[in-house]
Amino acid sequence: MTDIRKLLAANIKAYRAELGLTQSKLAEKAGTATHYIAMIEGCRKFPSAAMLERIATALDRDSPELFAMSPVQDDWKGEILAEMGEFITKKLECHRQKLKTKPVK
Repeated sequence: MTDIRKLLAANIKAYRAELGLTQSKLAEKAGTATHYIAMIEGCRKFPSAAMLERIATALDRDSPELFAMSPVQDDWKGEILAEMGEFITKKLECHRQKLKTKPVK
């Protein structure tokens, strides 16, 4: 079962990062305090419906998107797969170089 506060917090953080917004800038755009945004993202406060609308608008999203499972999970999955691919490619290249420089006995 999904913890709705954690899901909301993760999505707000992800959407905020996509737009390059700080908590302070998001708070300004939503007409609230930076501390309040930090508390929402820290799962210590849960915003009212009106505040959810203001936050969604500030993030250029529809409010239901703040509770969507897929955008954040898909982004993380893509990032993780890309990082794993890069890591494996580097390791393989490193091993290839070692094999090329090893003296043959």
